[in-house]
Amino acid sequence: MSGAGPDAPPSGRAPLPPFTAQTARRKVRAAEDAWNTRDPRHVAAAYTPDSVWRNRDTFLTGRDEIVAFLTAKWERELDYSLRKELWAFHEHRIAVRFQYEWHDAAGRWWRSYGNEQWEFDDLGYMARREASIDDVRIEPAERRIHGPRPPGDTTVLPLR
Repeated sequence: MSGAGPDAPPSGRAPLPPFTAQTARRKVRAAEDAWNTRDPRHVAAAYTPDSVWRNRDTFLTGRDEIVAFLTAKWERELDYSLRKELWAFHEHRIAVRFQYEWHDAAGRWWRSYGNEQWEFDDLGYMARREASIDDVRIEPAERRIHGPRPPGDTTVLPLR
């Protein structure tokens, strides 16, 4: 958190809750940008030290488990590229829908569709993440997500 000393208030991870439409969109974009780095430690830094996750059928607690999970994920899901979109928000919670594309070691391409529910602490760190995700095999010519989103791109995700 803050390195300003023990008596200084923690600075938090802006934007902070309670969220507005604008700050919720910024939080979603910041998450998208972080995940597109494919850096497990960078991504895990956005979560509370005791954050609780459900990712498909996997249950995790804490940053160390998140880092281990993401490390294995991105060793398996090669050239991963993600888009997230705000679905809803209320006070300390945000719901998103997302799509990401990746290929496996055999060169087969996949598009993964999902929804997440996020809950944040008062300092803007994610304390809970629940993700439901389905994978669909695609042909290379069907790809539509090629790397991180360019600046200014606000494209809405197509349904399929």
